[in-house]
Amino acid sequence: MPEALAAALDWWRDAGVDCDFLDAPRDWLPAPQPVTASDSPAPVLAMPPPPPEPDTPKFAGDPAQWPQGLAGFAPWWMAEPDLDSGLVTDRVPPRGAANAALMVIVPYPEPGDAKAGQLLSGPQGQLLSAMLGAMGLTEADIYFAAALPRAMPAADWAALGASGLGRLIAHHIALVAPQRVLAFGGHILPLLGHELPQSPAILPIGNQEGATVSPDGIPALAVHDLGVLLDRPRSKAGFWRRWLEWTA
Repeated sequence: MPEALAAALDWWRDAGVDCDFLDAPRDWLPAPQPVTASDSPAPVLAMPPPPPEPDTPKFAGDPAQWPQGLAGFAPWWMAEPDLDSGLVTDRVPPRGAANAALMVIVPYPEPGDAKAGQLLSGPQGQLLSAMLGAMGLTEADIYFAAALPRAMPAADWAALGASGLGRLIAHHIALVAPQRVLAFGGHILPLLGHELPQSPAILPIGNQEGATVSPDGIPALAVHDLGVLLDRPRSKAGFWRRWLEWTA
């Protein structure tokens, strides 16, 4: 009998049938079990919303506390703790009189200005004095100012603009009420809303009552930084050409 059974299996295996087949389907998967409370998936914890972005600190504190007259601006510029993150060392004051024929604005004082106690006391100031003579102006005609109170060669101008530096510069210009503004460097006029520093601008600077200092605005021109003019003598010709076109 076993030999007969083995022979039968060998016969079917030789015929290519090595599995058992049924006509009726059979469910080989286990039946699903009812879900109980203990089997419930753990609740998904919602992520807390990200904290709000911190407010960008204002460069010079509350504008309502800024000096409302030019006579008080220089003392405030030198001592106000809210100005420039509270750093009061190495600051250099602006100089000049109101209603100047020309207000010169440089990005920041020269490195030796704090020790000398005067803005543009070094090589850049000497170059500017020679330029003023060729322009038919004297230092008595000029109001000298810097956008920043101390030497900051690596200043982050984008961050300074976001902190309100442009508004402070505009306030300073309004107090001076000059006939023209000459900005050395390409960072200053963009802070005042003029995005084309290579072309002259008309600044709609307002006074304390909100009206413009001049009904037609204040003409402004941005040129190369004084340091660039010192290092690249050929750039002086380009400055002179632009100055003549601007003042023609």
